[in-house]
Amino acid sequence: MVLDILTLVTVILLVSISVLFICQRFNIPSIVGFLLIGMVSGPFGLGLISDIETVQVLAEGGIILLLFTIGLEFSFEKLLEARRTIVVGGLLQVLITIGVVAVASLALGLSWGESVFLGFLVALSSTAIVMKVFQERGELESLPGRAALGILIFQDLVIIPMILVTPFLAGTAATDPEGLLQMAVYGVIVLLVIFVGGRWFVPKVLFHAARRSSRELFLFTVAATVFSIAWLTSSAGLSLALGAFFAGLIVGESEYNIEALSSIVPFRDVLTGLFFISIGMLLNTVQVITHPVEVLLVVAAIFGVKALCTSLSAIALALPMRSVIVVGLALSQIGEFSFILIETGLEAGVIGSRIYQIFLAAAIITMTATPFLIGAAPRVGDILQERVPGALRTGKLLAEPEQKRRSDHLLLVGFGLTGRSVAQAARVAGIPFTVIECNPATVREEKRRNVDILYGDATNREVLEHADIGQARVLVVAVSDRSAIGRVIRTARRLNPSIYVIARTRFMAEVTPLIDLGADEVISEEYETSIEIFTRVLAKYFIPHDEIEHLVAELRGGGYKMLRRPSSFERSLDDLKLCAPELAIYTVRVAPGSVMAGKTLAELNLRRNYGVTVLVIRRESGVVPIPGGEVPIGEGDLLVILASASAMDTVVPLFRPSPAT
Repeated sequence: MVLDILTLVTVILLVSISVLFICQRFNIPSIVGFLLIGMVSGPFGLGLISDIETVQVLAEGGIILLLFTIGLEFSFEKLLEARRTIVVGGLLQVLITIGVVAVASLALGLSWGESVFLGFLVALSSTAIVMKVFQERGELESLPGRAALGILIFQDLVIIPMILVTPFLAGTAATDPEGLLQMAVYGVIVLLVIFVGGRWFVPKVLFHAARRSSRELFLFTVAATVFSIAWLTSSAGLSLALGAFFAGLIVGESEYNIEALSSIVPFRDVLTGLFFISIGMLLNTVQVITHPVEVLLVVAAIFGVKALCTSLSAIALALPMRSVIVVGLALSQIGEFSFILIETGLEAGVIGSRIYQIFLAAAIITMTATPFLIGAAPRVGDILQERVPGALRTGKLLAEPEQKRRSDHLLLVGFGLTGRSVAQAARVAGIPFTVIECNPATVREEKRRNVDILYGDATNREVLEHADIGQARVLVVAVSDRSAIGRVIRTARRLNPSIYVIARTRFMAEVTPLIDLGADEVISEEYETSIEIFTRVLAKYFIPHDEIEHLVAELRGGGYKMLRRPSSFERSLDDLKLCAPELAIYTVRVAPGSVMAGKTLAELNLRRNYGVTVLVIRRESGVVPIPGGEVPIGEGDLLVILASASAMDTVVPLFRPSPAT
């Protein structure tokens, strides 16, 4: 048994490498690649894999983890905001689709039960495929992404009534109102247990798991939470996917959401791939070859009906026409839960085996085409938007959410003594900063103080991305773990090549390796301690303070300069000191009431009158580099000045409030 599973996994991995390499080479979506892997290696292909049941069991884990990570990126607040989309949009989409398909099927001579059941099958869309594609495209938070998710949530909820009604369509079930009522009550109780437990119990469990600083304990706690909630919803007759989504919402409300995401992502990607492979294995290529016209006609009918009916529900939500088209095309495939429903219908005798085989083949083809349809949908929407009346073009009810992204901020990794000191300095200077910390107690305490702090391991790409490292200006790495410092620097440099990285380390020998990994500045505690001791010793021997400062500057310049990344083009302040040791760069702020305020640089003539040169002016409206004489000085401006110490002593009082004010 173990050998059979090992053989199964080995075959899947080897075939996956080959097919995914080809897909990446020709820019084919990965979902299509996984479906092709299933078609090629499955029982209707080369027959490399015959144990479909084992693959499907593993694939269930992929669906659970995929919907869990999607739930992590939402919240109960966002879900409540989308209640109109879920109820109105979802209900209209399902009812309109069932009605259109049922009428068309009756016209083709099918029975009433078959017609309604086919409407059930066509009404459901693939949560896994649609959300996976939107996630890969970074469009989960877009207007079409939120609308599609709302409709999909309703579809996941309505699958249970559909399964219950199916035997009645075949006329093989006796009415049992007490049983239906009991199942409904049980479902409500389970949802209440999930809500109450998720609100008060789960956050405490995650907190105690995180404070043990064990990555394994935290990972298993998150996994147990996800699968337990999915099992509860499944036992209540709801879908596993819906339970996993609720689990994501619960964990997403806590401060541990980013760390949970980074821990789950590798397992999610592998198991989700298995799900799509298992779907591809179901495609009976013989059926497609022997009945190509029928299969293609069904595929075209599904796309046409689904796109039209979903677009009508999106119009009812007053979405702009571009979003209407994107949502309509995105949800125009058959869903994975239709496979569960069609098995129920086949067992109950609602449909025959011939319809079953043709529908199954057509459904898999629609799923395979979905990534291409979603990719083309925005362009189609742009074209159609210009050809519809104004009200349909713009929509009026749902608006794009305001994206609160950090920008030009300081990113602190570690919130010990060094991190707190840097944060305090940034707070005083008005510099926006974000903290990444892996101590849950610290995160909880600082969140109460409204500090922008995230819980997570900064060596993980997902954690840095949630801290908007791509828009950060400076990264300060102030953690004690020597190996972690290097991994943070390397990952940060890949995500933002232009970010300025300052790292703290303990020993001087670690400076060069960290600079090689991408750090711009590395501060050695060992070296700084030696300088501090040296300073105290000289002070005890009554060496003048200015001479001590000069010696310290030379020590720092000489010691660190040897270790910095060489460049034949860049010049630093140390280079300036070699040819003009009396000059330095200073910053000074123009205080309210200063005699300087309101005058231009030409009027002040600072260079001639005081021997100072203004290099940069920072103000609320932006930065003025190398300002000309016509640039005025305003209150609150921060001036970067090149001057000698004596010249600064003369000019600094002019930036202070005038005695007359």
